[in-house]
Order: sequence, then C-alpha cells, then structure tokens
Amino acid sequence: MGRIVVGVDSSKTSLKALRWAIAEAELRGAGLMLVHAFPRPELVGMTMVVTLPSDDELREASEQVLDDALAAAGGAGETAVTKHVGAGGPASVLVEVAKDAELLVLGSRGLGGFRGMLLGSVTQQVIAHAPCPVVVITPDQD
Repeated sequence: MGRIVVGVDSSKTSLKALRWAIAEAELRGAGLMLVHAFPRPELVGMTMVVTLPSDDELREASEQVLDDALAAAGGAGETAVTKHVGAGGPASVLVEVAKDAELLVLGSRGLGGFRGMLLGSVTQQVIAHAPCPVVVITPDQD
C-alpha cells in the first residue's frame, strides 16, 4: 500500500487539498499522512525576558491543527491516517517526510505572504525539491 502526504496549515486551500488527498487515497487504496510544520521560535539580542512556547506546546498546537482539519474535511472514512508534526520550515519538513511517498499534495498558497501570488513560497520550494510527484490544489474562484 502506498502513502499520500498532504500538507496542512489551516488555510482554506489546505483544507481543499486535504479533501482531495482523502479522495485520492481512497481511490488508490493508499494510506494518508497529514503533515504540519511549526517554526522554532528564536530571539536574538533581546534585553528583556520573554516567555516563548515550548516545543511540547508548539507540537500540541500543531497536532490540534491536524485534528481540526481532518474533522473539517469530514474525516477520512476507511483510509488509514497517520499524522506528522515537525519542527522547522514547512517546505523542508514536507520534502523530508515525502521521501518514500507515492504523492505529495498541498495547496497553492498558505496563510502568509502576498495574497496575489499564484503560488506561495512553500509550494514553490516543495515543487522544486520534492522526491515524488506533487499535486497542487488551487483555491475556488469566487
């Protein structure tokens, strides 16, 4: 059984990509891995005390993002689902996790940056470095 990896980041396009990946996994009889990355917070040259969230808190919040997205997508039916939460840049986490995947699915844009761009920076990086075929899901036209 193959494995389809899907990037999840709470954006509408990410949810659309998750729904597409669930349907594709069902058609192929493949497993589905939901992936979310969180940045490691850094402070440089601060002269005050700042409390940053711990890795455990960031990991827990990221797992909640995956759980919420799967619930919003209506679940995965009979498809076997695994979840991966990784610390680091989203593109590098997705590329690493997709090393033995059959397919990598993600939305054309995430939550940040310039809204007018056709592809977000993470999507561009993943397309350039992915070890497997990539499907990019575009947003609905209003």
